[in-house]
Amino acid sequence: MDFALWRQAFDTFAEARSQSRVLRHRIMRPVDDDHYVTIDLDFLTTDAARTFLQFLQTTVWSNPQNAPALAGTPNTRIFQPVDEDR
Repeated sequence: MDFALWRQAFDTFAEARSQSRVLRHRIMRPVDDDHYVTIDLDFLTTDAARTFLQFLQTTVWSNPQNAPALAGTPNTRIFQPVDEDR
C-alpha cells in the first residue's frame, strides 16, 4: 500500500466525514507493517456509524478511483465503548 496515496484519498473525504458527523478520527499503523492502516472513527450514535459505513461500502470502496490504495476488502466493525480512562 502506498500510504501517501491512501492519505490523499482519505483527505478527499474530509467533508463527507464532517457531514456524517464523525466526531474525531485516529489513523494507526502497525510498527512492523507499512502496508496496513487502521482508522478509528467516533460517532455520537451507532446509527450514524452504520450510515457512514454504508457510504464507504457503496461510494468509496466500490470505486477504485475513490480508493486508489485499497488492497483487498476492508475489515470493519462498529464498537461501543464500555470503559474509558481519561
